[in-house]
Amino acid sequence: MYIIGGTIKTMAGADIENGCIHIADGKITEIGRRDEVTFHPAKHEKVIEITNGIIMPGLIEAHCHMGITEEKKGMEGDDCNETVDPVTPYLRAIDAINTMDAAFDDAVRAGITSAMIGPGSSNVAGGQFAFLKTRGRRVDDLIVKAPAAMKAAFGENPKVNYSSQGKSPSTRMAIAAMLRQELQKASAYEKRKKKALDNGEDFEEDFTLECWLPVLRREIPLKAHVHRVDDIFTAVRIAKEFNLKMTLDHCSEGHLIAEELAAEGFPAIVGPDLASRSKIEVQNMAFKTVGVLNQAGVMTAITTDHPVSLIQSLPLCAGLAVKSGLDMEEGYKAITISAARICGVADRVGSLEAGKDADIAIFDGNPMEVFTQTLYTIIDGEIVYSRDQTLPAEQ
Repeated sequence: MYIIGGTIKTMAGADIENGCIHIADGKITEIGRRDEVTFHPAKHEKVIEITNGIIMPGLIEAHCHMGITEEKKGMEGDDCNETVDPVTPYLRAIDAINTMDAAFDDAVRAGITSAMIGPGSSNVAGGQFAFLKTRGRRVDDLIVKAPAAMKAAFGENPKVNYSSQGKSPSTRMAIAAMLRQELQKASAYEKRKKKALDNGEDFEEDFTLECWLPVLRREIPLKAHVHRVDDIFTAVRIAKEFNLKMTLDHCSEGHLIAEELAAEGFPAIVGPDLASRSKIEVQNMAFKTVGVLNQAGVMTAITTDHPVSLIQSLPLCAGLAVKSGLDMEEGYKAITISAARICGVADRVGSLEAGKDADIAIFDGNPMEVFTQTLYTIIDGEIVYSRDQTLPAEQ
């Protein structure tokens, strides 16, 4: 397949006017100005020609619950939180994601080609997120990375869910203590396992602790649900105690402590700002947060937290952040390459470069503007959506 013309926003350097992309076997093989790329379409090879439009990496949702909290299904389709035990790190998102959820189709139509999907925030440790492509029937075939992060939650949600059951945690102190205890148990388990294996001894793996090893080894981040300033700093404190990678998800009061967070070096996934201030800890939620953090030097992505805000609103959320002070180019990055870097998948997605997955979104204008239409969505080199529902003519 060839894509020619338009403005190519590679997110890996300068834009390319009147460019050309060649795709083969699901990967980008060549990209550059039209006079730089060999253009010899084979018989029956598709060619998409764009006169006026933006060709860019498929958009990335860095934090959502698509397919776990399904639309239209109520309790029967809600598998987001196992609210009987506050510590459930061994749960795996891939065992609950229903790819038949209507949100997947909405994502594709909006040019969103991949998403980080996982459990909710009712538990102190909620389970393992997975990073998936957004088109397909079998979840196993959509996996880019799994596990991709371990969910931990601070603040109101665990308090509300367990204090109402007469159980701990009912305070922020207990949330932090439970997470520390779990990390300490997992650290001791890792040492016992290493010692046994080094000595050539048999070792019986513990399913409830084995799931922490990628976190302790810094292979995947702790995905910290934090809104308030105090919860953000508690998450930072614990991550530093155990030398963990971490993402600050939601980070609703991050703009109040932007310089401190920049100095700490943890990235932030900000949102959902296109939602009501439905609880006390989001009272300072605002679209300006991502811009303030970004200007301070924090790597930022934007989330809808679907279904809190609908998945298809992702580019519009980026646009509202730009309207509130985020640099335009950083707005593009927040839903492409920065999101990919934060999610640990930038080797495959997030920018248009030779060798990367051919996940591409083509728009008739800036996708952060409300009237912009998605012309094509391409995943792994296959056209999965076109505005007129017809494939381009074969050459």
